[in-house]
Amino acid sequence: MKTIKFFTLGCKVNQYDTQSIREQFLKNGYQEIDNGKTADTYFINTCTVTAIADRKAKNIIRHCVKENPKARIIVTGCLVEKDALSLSDIKGIDFLISKRFFREGISNFCGHTRAFLKIQDGCNNSCAYCKVPLVRGVSRSRPLLEIIKEAKKLVQNGFQEIVLSGICLGAFGKDLKEAISLVDAIEGLENIEGLLRIRLSSLEAVDVSDRLIQQMAESQKLCWHLHIPIQSGDDAILKKMGRRYKRKDYSALIYKIKKYLPHVAITTDVLVGFPGEDEKNFQNTLNLIQEILPLKVHIFPYSPRPGTPAFNFKDKVSPVIIKQRISKLKEIAGKCAFSYRKNFLNKNMEVLLEAESQENPYHWQGFTTNYIKVSVESKQNLKNKLISLKLKKIIGDSIRAEFY
Repeated sequence: MKTIKFFTLGCKVNQYDTQSIREQFLKNGYQEIDNGKTADTYFINTCTVTAIADRKAKNIIRHCVKENPKARIIVTGCLVEKDALSLSDIKGIDFLISKRFFREGISNFCGHTRAFLKIQDGCNNSCAYCKVPLVRGVSRSRPLLEIIKEAKKLVQNGFQEIVLSGICLGAFGKDLKEAISLVDAIEGLENIEGLLRIRLSSLEAVDVSDRLIQQMAESQKLCWHLHIPIQSGDDAILKKMGRRYKRKDYSALIYKIKKYLPHVAITTDVLVGFPGEDEKNFQNTLNLIQEILPLKVHIFPYSPRPGTPAFNFKDKVSPVIIKQRISKLKEIAGKCAFSYRKNFLNKNMEVLLEAESQENPYHWQGFTTNYIKVSVESKQNLKNKLISLKLKKIIGDSIRAEFY
């Protein structure tokens, strides 16, 4: 039997794309392996959002070629879309394939308890630092009936939580012949029997509508968790980045969300060291983070990407200063996360348990509706079980829970 190994870098959309590709190979007689054995074919789905992502992709490709020089090496993904020539110095690649050739849906999600469901691709925004629109193209939405059909298939195969994913998720439906919105997609999915949770991946602040907030407040299935990138808390930097909001807009939005959803978890992205960012600009970002009290902050150092407007900006911030600012931001983000989690100690919450901890046998890990990571000790197999637990003690980035 022919064997294959898959490697995926990047976002939830990339992971979805790999699953779609995986299912096509498995249907055609391939067996997936993920151990130390060599495979006949290696499939690498790349990311190009940062220079680090580029390097990781190239290192993985070289590793695959070295592991089995006789294997067929197939490379796809965002790095291939615009920078295939940058891979020309790597000997052993057999095929460079545009992801736009892969249009099949999915029926499973290998290695996950939550299934990512791509409902939108591409982006119409023009953020000065971002290469994604160059490689993903304009915003494109999938038909709602197709999404619902795919979601039903995933639920039938045991998935109780689906994460709606897209490159610009909030743009969903605007390009369809009969324009609809993300809330329309949520309402369609809520009627699926056996689907217990619907989670949203990432939304731009300008796309978090009053209707969405109301839907989240009233829904029995939509998770109380919103990932809304900040990137910067300083108006001058936001304008230079090409972001479509000001600091006060973001702050007011979070206040409004928490007014209607008092237990909501806010997670966010911050880009550190954008050209021209000085200490005052950065301090404004720190102040905004402390104000909104996020559960998690994804921190990225600015990475110049060829083809983007920011690539030619002056006033570059030195790597030493970027490293110092990231360290300070991590410290503050950790304190914010602790403060948020502390609000839920000694409370009973439903947790969808996903897997047994690799470090601690008989400790099962999962997430609450508001994305708090929880672990509980049990000798029973609790994988994919939705269980009500009492949250007792904060340990690292999670909370230890007990049965009650």
